[in-house]
Amino acid sequence: MRYDFMILDVFTDKPFGGNQLAVLTDARGISAQAMQMIAREFDFPETTFVLPPSDPSYARRVRIFTPGGELPFAGHPTVGTACALAMVGHTQIGEAILEEGVGPVAVTTTNVDGAYSARLRLSRDHDFSDAIPPVEDIAAALSLKPEEIRQAFCAGLGPKFTYVQLESRETVDRTQLDLQQWRPLIADTWGAALYVFAGELSDGSELYARMFAPAMGIAEDPATGAAAAAIVGAGATASGQRDGQFRLNIVQGAAMGRPSFISASAQLSAGAIESIEVGGSCVLVAEGKIEVPDHLVERQATS
Repeated sequence: MRYDFMILDVFTDKPFGGNQLAVLTDARGISAQAMQMIAREFDFPETTFVLPPSDPSYARRVRIFTPGGELPFAGHPTVGTACALAMVGHTQIGEAILEEGVGPVAVTTTNVDGAYSARLRLSRDHDFSDAIPPVEDIAAALSLKPEEIRQAFCAGLGPKFTYVQLESRETVDRTQLDLQQWRPLIADTWGAALYVFAGELSDGSELYARMFAPAMGIAEDPATGAAAAAIVGAGATASGQRDGQFRLNIVQGAAMGRPSFISASAQLSAGAIESIEVGGSCVLVAEGKIEVPDHLVERQATS
């Protein structure tokens, strides 16, 4: 059976930049096994599968797969899928609620003279862990010296990350993941995905980042919205700010030749985080059909 798909570049306003995403806009009938196989076939950091929602108040249900497995939430697939659905008229421009593994995710899409963007909002705080790998282990996994690491901390919002703050963009660019060190030292820790960045965790700052997630089948990710969501929450908490918005702008993927630009913010009230938002632009680069063998289709999709 043939299924329509769209390929978008997310967190960029230019084709062939940002983070690639494949979206199957009506994936009814595709088995979970087939979804994983299709994600490996596209071999993008993520592929999404759009399904009818379990609650009619939601616009669609979205399942997110990396080449290595399913995720309960991810930022660039959420932003990109919302734009894709708006582009083909499955949802209206404006706010829609997508049902994901973490629960409902509000996404607001805009279209200005054919330029699409979207901003997701989660009404929850990030998760964190004190089980931070030793700096020596992190340095070994990233081909760095321990003294080049300013700090490390663990946080997540859906996917879990170990964040590694470095002194400069040059050091970030010089980072190389050493799988022979990562496997025994980092792979089984709370935040096995390593997010390295330069810049200050202060309101209005720009961070320069890279993200390595071999456990998810992602050697390096050009843009990581879930990591942006968690780090803006962590930064807001650490800032001591009581009320208002805490904002970060993040540049990622530049070292890969796929520069991505992510806007993230946390809304604080009386020192507590009420919501986290992540947004950016999307560009449609291709459309087509993919043939899914009948034995991988659980039932015929209906219109």
